[in-house]
Amino acid sequence: MTTDTALITVDLVDLDLPAADRATVVRALAQRLVAAGRVTDLDQFLADIEAREAQMPTGLEGGIGIPHCRSAAVTAPTLGFGRSAAGVDFGAEDGPADLVFLIAAPAGGGDEHMTVLAALARRLMRKNFKDTLRSATDPAEAADFIAKEVSA
Repeated sequence: MTTDTALITVDLVDLDLPAADRATVVRALAQRLVAAGRVTDLDQFLADIEAREAQMPTGLEGGIGIPHCRSAAVTAPTLGFGRSAAGVDFGAEDGPADLVFLIAAPAGGGDEHMTVLAALARRLMRKNFKDTLRSATDPAEAADFIAKEVSA
């Protein structure tokens, strides 16, 4: 896999997301996808994320947020990851998320994002997966770890 088509790369990781609301955190991660050439229209992509979020919150128990969508603005299946020290409300019953995974899939694509979502959900049930991401200090190591785990 080249860095252009890798699901997640170091430039898609933010270990210090802005402490704010869900929209600010999603925008911060989405801007990384735009900068990496994975999203062509930030406003369209954010609107698609919001539409998906309106159907059902994407917060999971244990401090996890997984905003995701299919969008015409997405050029390749992509996974962005961010960590928020303050936590962000993604609608989970047990409170805010400190680990946020932004899954972006092309509108006309197959089910790659569902495969990624399923693989990620399985890993998120493992305490050591979450602990490793919560203690990561290097974005490159975090991207590498996630890539290995989710595509395994």
